Amino acid sequence: MAIEKLSASIVQKFIPARDSKSRKGDNGIVLVVGGSYVYHGAPILSSIAALKCGTDLVYTSVPKINVMSTRAISPNLIVIPLVDQKLTLGAVNKLIGALPRNLHSATIGMGLAIQERNSLLRFVTSLLDRDVRLSLDASALIPEVLPLLENKNVVVTPHAGEFKRLFGEIPPDSESEKIDLVEKNAKAFGITVLLKGATDIISDGSTTYLNEKKTPCMTVGGTGDVLSGLVAGLLSRNRNTLESAAAASFINGLAGAESQKKLGLHMTSMDLLDEIPYVMVPFDRIL
Repeated sequence: MAIEKLSASIVQKFIPARDSKSRKGDNGIVLVVGGSYVYHGAPILSSIAALKCGTDLVYTSVPKINVMSTRAISPNLIVIPLVDQKLTLGAVNKLIGALPRNLHSATIGMGLAIQERNSLLRFVTSLLDRDVRLSLDASALIPEVLPLLENKNVVVTPHAGEFKRLFGEIPPDSESEKIDLVEKNAKAFGITVLLKGATDIISDGSTTYLNEKKTPCMTVGGTGDVLSGLVAGLLSRNRNTLESAAAASFINGLAGAESQKKLGLHMTSMDLLDEIPYVMVPFDRIL
C-alpha cells in the first residue's frame, strides 16, 4: 500500500478550483448535526469551519434548547431545530422532512446526544440514499453504523478512544502498527478512516497519508469539531473521501500551526477558525 506524507503540493490537487461563473450553492451545501445541553459549541465550530473553507451554504441542526445560542453566535448559519433535546426517531423524521433536497455533504455527531441508536441509523441511511457524502464523528461513531457505510462516500474521524469503540481495537503506540490497523479497517468497510492524533493517519485501505502536525496547542477542546467541519466542507466540492479528508487534516494542521505561532499554547478553537481562510489562500484557484 502507498504511504505518503502530506504536503502543500499534494493537497493542492485535492481542492477544486472555483468557476468564476458559479452561483450560490454550486460551491457546496453542507449539513451539520450535533450539539446537546452540555456541548452546545461543537456544531457551531464545525459549521463555521465549513463556511471558512469556502462552502456556500451551511445548515446547522441542533436541539431546540441550543437554537437561540447557535443563531446568536453567527448570522451566517441556517439553523434547523431538532424537535427533541436528543436525537430520537421523531426528531430524525422531522429533520429529514425539513432538509433541502440538494445537500452535497453532512457531518454528524459532534457533541450530539443520541437517545435511540436506531435514530442515528435511520438518519444515516436516509442521507446515503440521497447520495449525500458523510463525515461521522464523536457519538455517531458506533459499531452498529458500520454495515450501513460499506463502500459508500463516508469518512470517519475517530480519536483513539472512539476508534476502539467503533472498530473494537485499541490503536497501538507503534506508528507502523497503527497505520496497519487503520488501513485494515478502512479496507474492510470500504470507507476512509481519519485517525486523529499528533500525526493524523488518513487511509482508504489502498492509499494512506500521514499528517504530522507538531502543534501541542491543538489539544484544546474543539479542534476535532473544526476538523469535522473542514471534512464536510471539502467533501461538498470533492466527492473523493480520501482526498477531502487528507486536505481537511492538512488545512486544520496549518491553521493550528499559525495559531500556535501567534498565541503559543493559549489558543482556542475559535482562534483556529480565524486562521482557516489565510492558510487556504495559497490553494485558491478560479477558472
